[in-house]
Amino acid sequence: MTSPLSPQVRPNLVPDDGVVLFIGDSITDCGRDLDAPDSLGDGYAAMVAERYAAEHPGSGVRFVNRGISGDRAVDLRGRWDRDCLAVGADVVSVLVGINEVWRRFDSDDATSDEEYEDHYRTVLGQAADRGSALVLIEPFVMPVSEDQLAFRDDLDGKLAVVRRLAADFSATLVPADALMTRAAADAGPRKWTDDGIHLTPDGHALLADAWLTAVGAALPERA
Repeated sequence: MTSPLSPQVRPNLVPDDGVVLFIGDSITDCGRDLDAPDSLGDGYAAMVAERYAAEHPGSGVRFVNRGISGDRAVDLRGRWDRDCLAVGADVVSVLVGINEVWRRFDSDDATSDEEYEDHYRTVLGQAADRGSALVLIEPFVMPVSEDQLAFRDDLDGKLAVVRRLAADFSATLVPADALMTRAAADAGPRKWTDDGIHLTPDGHALLADAWLTAVGAALPERA
């Protein structure tokens, strides 16, 4: 069995002249201009695009960011036609789940694992039916305060859902939770996050590297 810290590296999932869509919450959004369709923000999505262009010169791949801060899986479902299916992406990369956890603790607005899976499975099925390859990024937390330690109880159920969906849809899984947990243990969480969830530039770079490796798009020395 492949370790969650060592994702299976496959042939490059990203087709030449294809479209790669990143969609999810604020970690994907990362300051993008919502009125500019080509805006990639300042986070891992933009870093992936930049590094891909540098490592695959001549590629015509187009990267699109449709992350929106605060979104949960139910919100993705509500805008999926417009922000995913209408894009016609060859690869759809999704990161969603931490707001389901966070809202339980800061707003007493819990999302059950069953609800999360229903919304997530529905949108993935629609993208898969259109022929899109799927990349699922695990939600994660790197606690910087005592109260965030409790997040793990809710997050673990969401992680089980993501891993099950990745298996069911033969999706590429980016094991971000294990990656970030290990990174926080090695260098402390503040190197990677300011608030336990949103990433610093170093954190986004780490996630971008993991994404490129997982989809088989990283050069051997980076992988």
